[in-house]
Amino acid sequence: MSLRHTLMAAALLPMLAAGAAQAADLPRQPVLTLEAAMKVLAAAQGEAAKQGWPGAIAVTDAGGALLAMLRMDGSGPAASEIAPGKARTAAMFRRSTSAFEDAINGPRPAAITGQFVMMAGGLPLVVDGQVVGAIGVSADTPQHDVAIAEAGRAALPR
Repeated sequence: MSLRHTLMAAALLPMLAAGAAQAADLPRQPVLTLEAAMKVLAAAQGEAAKQGWPGAIAVTDAGGALLAMLRMDGSGPAASEIAPGKARTAAMFRRSTSAFEDAINGPRPAAITGQFVMMAGGLPLVVDGQVVGAIGVSADTPQHDVAIAEAGRAALPR
């Protein structure tokens, strides 16, 4: 190693050590694995099948990116677009999409939709107080969408 490289390494060591110390201080975020997403999806599908409410069910990660989705026999094709939109919206805003539907239908209706779906049936998935993803359901009624999503969410340990 040349003198120049030795001096550069010596100058960088304190910065690297400081960076490592700062990284150790960062909070830890649980992550929704594909295996966990599939459990959520299966539980939601089981509830929908048991009740006779076919629909589409989507599970996203914390950033709203799709991890898993299915469209049950007998559900309409639009459900395939609506369910992932509900999940993405719940993940990105970290709240139930019912809150948006209630706000739109309330005394001060306003909505900027973009790619967000502001209809009941999207729920955030929370582990250790952290949003790790979301589930979105599009079946036949808002109440059924929420019930299916809640069954899926219940399959995830909190």
